[in-house]
Amino acid sequence: MTLHKLMTDREARAFDAPSLAVNLDQKMFHVADGLVRARAVQACEFDVRRLPVHRTRRWSVRRKLELFFDDIALDAAFQSFRVDDGVVLLTASGLFVYAGGSSKSDYTSCYFNVWAESAARAEEALARLEAIAGANRLRDETFTIDWQFTTATGELRNSSFQELADPVLADAAYPSLGRPVNEFIAAYIAAPECALILMGPPGTGKTRLVRAILAEISRRKGENALVMYTADKRALAGDEIFVEFVTGSHDAFVIEDSDLLLKARTSGNEDMHRFLATADGVARSQGRKIIFTTNLPNVSDIDDALIRPGRCFGIRNLRNLTPEEAAALAAHVCQDAERTARAQAALLATAAKSYSVAQVYRVCAI
Repeated sequence: MTLHKLMTDREARAFDAPSLAVNLDQKMFHVADGLVRARAVQACEFDVRRLPVHRTRRWSVRRKLELFFDDIALDAAFQSFRVDDGVVLLTASGLFVYAGGSSKSDYTSCYFNVWAESAARAEEALARLEAIAGANRLRDETFTIDWQFTTATGELRNSSFQELADPVLADAAYPSLGRPVNEFIAAYIAAPECALILMGPPGTGKTRLVRAILAEISRRKGENALVMYTADKRALAGDEIFVEFVTGSHDAFVIEDSDLLLKARTSGNEDMHRFLATADGVARSQGRKIIFTTNLPNVSDIDDALIRPGRCFGIRNLRNLTPEEAAALAAHVCQDAERTARAQAALLATAAKSYSVAQVYRVCAI
């Protein structure tokens, strides 16, 4: 059944839309851009009172942005109003859709806001959009980042986008975990404790491991995990971001480069109490995860209250690799005798006592 053939459930209840005047104020750098946006808004005729059902979906597609949005705009199920490469407004009987997208390196991150007269109508529209994407739709390989930051005036703002998961991590890159990477991730996700602290110098694979954890949350959830993310200390200085995490629908909270934020309260850290309240309350009971990455060299620098049993799943120091471990990782990454020999020779030539994971991957790419 196509959208334009589906009878509306509310047609018999038609009534005049109220008189409403809206002024849209935007910075206009190109006259044509402003005109197109204004015309698109004027052309969309629908009564929001007849569209009480709302759905939001975020997913990605392995296609070029403008080509995929061409397909959406040209689909016969909708009347479309193309605003720019990555924005199209869609209408049909009993339906309004805002479709937005942004280009990533080799895929397109999409956002769909759907208003419909019934749940069935909304699901039909979403199914049609997925059908347009077809086999190019990325399913359990992505997660949604809700990036929180503060403006120059101190206002907390956010921006959301999808991220593509990295390839499966090599166990040889993480000997300090003490077990295969997948086993470690599964144990953390299943644990009642919410906090995980990843320590180590730059280049030891902390961010890669975080991304693998988030991708696994998406796989288990069956849809994109929603992840609150920040590396902005000013964003963490107030209660707003914590209230948003506790009351919202985020699956995880990632705080990168959190050296100062993890230090003991006795050293003057005034922000730790917010983490403690979040990690021991609603977040823990709802199975949400809080992941910290830090370059702090010693566990003793971290506030004792945060790492106590029942609150913290564990602290893992992702150290540099020994020469033997680096050679083993190079063999795993290269998977070719000639490339492996070349990479191992490049490592030996540095005569270093240890190597970061990033160094090994770099010589394997040469």
